[in-house]
Order: sequence, then C-alpha cells, then structure tokens
Amino acid sequence: MGGPSAEREVSLSTGKECAAALRDAGYTVVEVDAGRDLPARLAEISPDVVFNALHGRWGEDGCVQGILEWMRIPYTHSGVLASSLAMDKQKSKEAYRAVGLPVVESVIAPRDKVRARHVMAPPYVVKPNNEGSSVGVYLVHEEANGPPQLDDDMPGEVMVEAFVPGRELTTSVMGDRALGVTDIITEGWYDYDAKYKEGGSRHEVPAKVPDEIAAACEDYALRAHAALGCRGLSRTDFRWDETRGLDGLILLETNTQPGMTPTSLSPEQAQVAGISFPDLCKWLVEDASCDR
Repeated sequence: MGGPSAEREVSLSTGKECAAALRDAGYTVVEVDAGRDLPARLAEISPDVVFNALHGRWGEDGCVQGILEWMRIPYTHSGVLASSLAMDKQKSKEAYRAVGLPVVESVIAPRDKVRARHVMAPPYVVKPNNEGSSVGVYLVHEEANGPPQLDDDMPGEVMVEAFVPGRELTTSVMGDRALGVTDIITEGWYDYDAKYKEGGSRHEVPAKVPDEIAAACEDYALRAHAALGCRGLSRTDFRWDETRGLDGLILLETNTQPGMTPTSLSPEQAQVAGISFPDLCKWLVEDASCDR
C-alpha cells in the first residue's frame, strides 16, 4: 500500500481497510508502505500472498506486478499486461474498439500544444493518459474563451477526449461476475474530492436506470474485463446520456485496482450483492496467483 504515485493517500486508506478486513477473516497481515526497498522487504517477509492495495503508477500499471512475477509471489488483481494496458487510456480504448465496445474520440497531444490552442472542438476533457482517480482532470466547456492552462505537474503528453454529457455509472466485475450498477450523483464534476471526501458524492446502488441500461453496463464491464485480460476485481466507468437511450452509453475506462475505502464503489456493490467486505478481501486473497 502507499507507494510513490499521485494516489498515495488513497492507497494508504485502501490498505488499512483491507488489512483490517483480512485480519477479521483470520489472516496474518503485514502492512508494507511500498518504497524502493520493496523487493528486499518482500524477501524479508516471505509472504504467502501479496494483497495489492496500490493505486496509480508503479502499483497499477504492471510495474509491481513484474516484481512479484520475478519473485514468484502470488498476488491479487490483474497481471502485468492487463495492468499496463488498462492504465494506458488510449491503448485500452483500442482494445475496447476491437471488441465493439462504445468509446468516444480522443487524441494524445503535447501539453504545450493543448495549452496553446484547442486541439478539438469544445467541450472536451484533458487528463493524464496514465493516472487514475481524476488526478489532473480539466473540463473545457463549450463556451470556453481559450484552451486550458494546464498545470506544470501534468505530463508532457496528455489525453484530450470529447466530453460525454450525462450520468456517471459504474460496474464492478469480480472474477466472471458483474456486481451491479451504481449511479454516482455529484453537484458537479466527479473529481478527486468527490471520490474520496465524505459527502463528496452520493452513490445510488442499485442505480435507478432502465433494465436495458443496467444489463448493458454489466455486459460491457464483463467484456472490457475480458478484452484487457483482467483478473480478480475490476471496475469499469461509464457516462450515460439518457436522452439517447442505449446509444448514449459510453465506456470511459477500466480500473484494475478499484478503491477499497469507506466511500469506495466496489465494496458497496459487493455488499448489495450479498458479499461482505471481509469476504470480498478473502476472495481476492484466495484468487491470488502468479502468471496472471
């Protein structure tokens, strides 16, 4: 848990929650704040299984998975290829398109070019191509006077994606089972604070959407999970423009390390599906392996 990514604090929260749940389930747990000495720490501990509670780069992009494969330590969630593919938003879109899943137009462009002029007609969204949790997301409205003045912390190349209006929906996949649909209700953009701060958003689960839309979310999430080669738990996010019916349902991205904090979506969906938080964590441990 922890680690050096922009999502460190969320990962620490996820790690503490999962460690407590695993102890409740009867496991002996050692909490490791992942640093440069991680291989040495793992060799010292010699764990039966690593529960991966890292988020963002290094923990969610295939890097730590590669270390665990090299050391032949069974681990939870997705393997090297699926993790790296899902973390690269543009490449994962190519995988979605290949299996007929609906996505919107996007381009990868240099940060300075995006600052200098509109690289596509507004409205659009600018975000890092390989970070999660709405870190560094800019929404450029239709009436915007000029291009976004991106922070210097943004990567040298960013993704510019056509904005999709509508509701925020999400579906978790546990193995080969979709866990339902959540409607994420916020006052504005579903940003970092809306995701992780108390009262930042309200989750309606199961979502009050037509049966056709709920079924499509579950179908698309299962197909995205399979297309990327995910294992264990994943969560796929959607936007739904209800004025367009099924045609208005667009797949945004798949998270291979969904948040497991008190306000997180996947544990809520599991709970509604009859799976307690300790049982969800236990399932992930028992599902762990190498060669994922």
